[in-house]
Amino acid sequence: MKILMLGWELPPHNSGGLGVACLNLSRALVNEGAEIDFVVPYKADHSELKFMHVVSALKLDPLNRFGMSAYDSKRVEAKIVSDAENKQLISIRDVQKRYCEFIEKYLMKYKPDVVHAHDWLTFEAGVLAKKNYGLPLVAHVHATEFDRSGMNGGNPVVHAVEYEGLLMADKLIADLNITKKIIHDRYGIPWEKIDVAYNSLDENFVTADYALKADHYKYLEVMKKQGYKIVSTVGRFTIQKGLVHLMQAAAKAISKEPKLLFVFAGDGEEKEELVQLAADLKISNNVIFTGFVRGQRLRDIYEISDMFVMSSVSEPFGLTALEAAHHGNVLILTKQSGVAEVLRSVMAYDFWDDKKLADAIVAVAKSEALESTLKTGIKQEYLKISWDDVAKKCIAVYNEVNKRKRNNF
Repeated sequence: MKILMLGWELPPHNSGGLGVACLNLSRALVNEGAEIDFVVPYKADHSELKFMHVVSALKLDPLNRFGMSAYDSKRVEAKIVSDAENKQLISIRDVQKRYCEFIEKYLMKYKPDVVHAHDWLTFEAGVLAKKNYGLPLVAHVHATEFDRSGMNGGNPVVHAVEYEGLLMADKLIADLNITKKIIHDRYGIPWEKIDVAYNSLDENFVTADYALKADHYKYLEVMKKQGYKIVSTVGRFTIQKGLVHLMQAAAKAISKEPKLLFVFAGDGEEKEELVQLAADLKISNNVIFTGFVRGQRLRDIYEISDMFVMSSVSEPFGLTALEAAHHGNVLILTKQSGVAEVLRSVMAYDFWDDKKLADAIVAVAKSEALESTLKTGIKQEYLKISWDDVAKKCIAVYNEVNKRKRNNF
């Protein structure tokens, strides 16, 4: 089966988990016998991905450098990147238009069996493929605009694009049941049109030998030897991630248990606010900002941490929680984090409840028995889900939409 995969990013040119999920899903689909052309909106060398054909739709540098990642929906009209093709400034909407133009030309030459579009940025191209060429369209929803905006309105342009894609798609795949519910409740899409397929960990992440690189976080290692517990969080510093609540909870926890260090790994629009808040709360000595990290440095943060907090106001899935679990972290997640659907050995709280989060952190820090119980339980759970299962679900969806297409002729 030939799949035209429409995506906005792939590692190493990714700003978050979307690119990672697209990569792992594509690899698993190829293992199931699929042939994939994966179209990205930038020019980059992905020659290491020999299992599929990565196609560059535009001659642009990778877009995550310019605030044009899959997560920057607030800035869809901003002129924020220099176009290498004609030396003018362009916006996300301009890039989407040219992406669609490329897909139009591509489909004049190639005829895939199905089009699989990931999130709102590629939905217009997917709809074009369906309308103009009669191709079955599968829309994969990793996050809605309601998620990205912290359930606080969002960008009306994005909502309109998202709604059209969801409406026109022959079938939808959501990462979680909570995402399925948002699609149904907020956009009015019928339940039966939406399938759910849980994300998983990269197989190489799980099986590869791993050793902490000693010189990356020497300070944290020294403090651990002095009895400190390390609490980490990883992600973009946006309203969706609930990091202000986490910082306020950190202050409450430190007042009860001073031997706590909080590591904020990532970057984003809220960074200055978070740095100032740590100072205002007088906990700067207990808070470390690493900046954006990936690869070995990211894994070292997981490896050296005792607890991982996902404080999101709304989190469709949360692959970082699975990664942290693999490195033996206790997980403390908001009830609004979708990964809690598949993991039970966690401590859960509502994103606004700073006190409950602080109490959970202190409880784990002071009880070795509780820490051990949670770590043992989580290991038995996260390995039960796999990308192979996701790929099989997608293949079933592809077969369903193709059968429906044949029956309509």
